[in-house]
Amino acid sequence: MSAFKELVARDVKGTFLDTDYFSDIHDVNGKEIPVQIDNNEQINREKRRADNADGIFRNQKLIFVSAVDYGPLPRQGSTIKFDGRTYKVMDAISEDGIYSITIEEYRGM
Repeated sequence: MSAFKELVARDVKGTFLDTDYFSDIHDVNGKEIPVQIDNNEQINREKRRADNADGIFRNQKLIFVSAVDYGPLPRQGSTIKFDGRTYKVMDAISEDGIYSITIEEYRGM
């Protein structure tokens, strides 16, 4: 592993997912782990998609978690339990030790 990649791996928890500054502890699939929720990026991504269903409320989140804490990258279409609620994985990307995962929950109105 290069020196740069070692620094990035060390910074995943020490900086990017530091619970004193950037993330909070959440229950993900029964494990309490640091999670960063990015509402601004999620809103930007959502604006690019325009699919509304009448009578359906969609709750979408973009979360960032440590690959080490989470485990294998979730597949698109699989489900995640996030803080006691079930979400569908819309997108999951591995980015140098951090997963960015877009999750969605649908509820009838």
